[in-house]
Amino acid sequence: MWRTNTCGELNIKNVGEKVTLSGWVQKNRDLGGMTFIDLRDRYGITQLAFNMDDNSELCEKARKLGREFVIKASGVVIERSSKNKNIPTGEIEIKVSELTILNASKTPPFTIEDKTDGGDELRMKYRYLDIRRNPVKENLMLRHRVSTETRKYLDEQGFCEVETPYLIKSTPEGARDFVVPSRMNEGQFYALPQSPQTFKQLLMVAGMDKYYQIVKCFRDEDLRADRQPEFTQIDCEMAFVEQEEILNMFEGLCRHLLKEVKGVELNEFPRMTYDDAMKMYGSDKPDIRFGMKFREMNEVCQQNNFVVFDSAELVVGITVKGGASFSRKQLDKLTDFVKTPQVGATGLVYCKCNEDGTFKSSVDKFFSQEDLNNWADTCKSSSGDLILIMAGEKDKTRKAFSTLRLHLAEELELRNPEEFSPLWVLDFPLLEWDEDTNRYHAMHHPFTSPKPNDIEKLDTDPVAVRANAYDLVMNGNEIGGGSIRIHDRDLQKLMFKHLGFTDEQAKDQFGFLMEAFEYGAPPHGGIAFGFDRLCAIMGGKESIRDFIAFPKNNSGRDIMIDSPSVIDEEQLKELNIKLRN
Repeated sequence: MWRTNTCGELNIKNVGEKVTLSGWVQKNRDLGGMTFIDLRDRYGITQLAFNMDDNSELCEKARKLGREFVIKASGVVIERSSKNKNIPTGEIEIKVSELTILNASKTPPFTIEDKTDGGDELRMKYRYLDIRRNPVKENLMLRHRVSTETRKYLDEQGFCEVETPYLIKSTPEGARDFVVPSRMNEGQFYALPQSPQTFKQLLMVAGMDKYYQIVKCFRDEDLRADRQPEFTQIDCEMAFVEQEEILNMFEGLCRHLLKEVKGVELNEFPRMTYDDAMKMYGSDKPDIRFGMKFREMNEVCQQNNFVVFDSAELVVGITVKGGASFSRKQLDKLTDFVKTPQVGATGLVYCKCNEDGTFKSSVDKFFSQEDLNNWADTCKSSSGDLILIMAGEKDKTRKAFSTLRLHLAEELELRNPEEFSPLWVLDFPLLEWDEDTNRYHAMHHPFTSPKPNDIEKLDTDPVAVRANAYDLVMNGNEIGGGSIRIHDRDLQKLMFKHLGFTDEQAKDQFGFLMEAFEYGAPPHGGIAFGFDRLCAIMGGKESIRDFIAFPKNNSGRDIMIDSPSVIDEEQLKELNIKLRN
């Protein structure tokens, strides 16, 4: 028997019991007559005690154990004289009578501690060692709980989990596909799915009216800390539903997950149109845990011979509560920040609302105290607050101000990771114009239904057509997005036309779906949650990598197994692939 108990379950009630534990050596402390070893497994740490007077040979054996040796120890549970209240097993220790070395270990390349000395690349190379550390292990356990509770909720709501294929057909919409050569079909390729979109719609045609899947998806795109070439979705679809039913169903999922996994009760799920989100926050995924809403200031800022404002399409401001205490150095630092390439603004105007009711701005020579008071009224500012203003082309200015808003929130510690603020963003544009390809692209995907009242605008004013689409935002991150789908063949054909597909291209790429719509397709819609992102937010982190067991780095490489890698000439020949010299 390798173990009778784990290293995290024994306590004072077990005193006097004979037990066997197995695990890894966390620490080895030689105190002369006594040797103590912290033995660790997935469940916790238990202290092992060896007494030179009781068994000198066993004690000497224990002293030679290095970090991360795998051992088995048997003995009696006794009460510790020096208790450790920081761990569940801290009142007891094991007086060891038998010790077996199951496997020796080289000295690890970094310390296996909560706070380690290993950098990101080193820890990713030895990921199997990194997972032994509590922070990473606990992230993976949280991921497991989120997965379990997701299935529990959806099962209770009558959803059926159905697996869809990984080897599918490449489509031109969306990100770049990963492709897989077919040995048996020379010159032809499979694609790995960016999502199971068409298959889940086909399942609705097939009568599986509530489908879900926790599924791997693949996109060959540039990577960031919150992107991976392979990622996981909670993918869902429902038939005979309208938007309201879908929103209510998946509000329920979020409430369930936060309550069961984090012990947090969510209150309201506010709703906001895409247009309002862009106008008030400069982002379609605003963080609403804090204020700083945008206030349009053209009326109170222009016509004062200040050319920066007078020539601007948009003048917009925000209020930083208590910000009048900012020093000149802090304000200069903010101005430098907005001029960085990541923000792209040309400058920043400020106005302090002093406690005595006066105002001090960076453009005092152009504006009177009465003008500045109008600024304060427009921005809902009070004594002690700071008004920050940017001006320029509408979309660019809003985007830049959105970046500044989040930067300020970080600096002022307003983004509490233990606070969860959901938001539905609705009524996205159906289409967006792409200057590079000189045509419209679907803002979500080509199967998203337009709002019924907007269909007639497709031919006359396509940019004004709203999508029957919705995103769920949490703490400034999109965690889920979906739409009511097109289920009518003629409308889908019209959509393809506006996306620049010829009839032949549409038939070649999506003929199977168009044909399915001729066999009684029900009204349907769905949503997909970014599972990795959801886990990271629930874990209070920005990066998804620590919530994935074996992630890729920012170059899309797995440096642990050295992938991607070259394959030999015989494999290439079998696949009928010739590499360029």
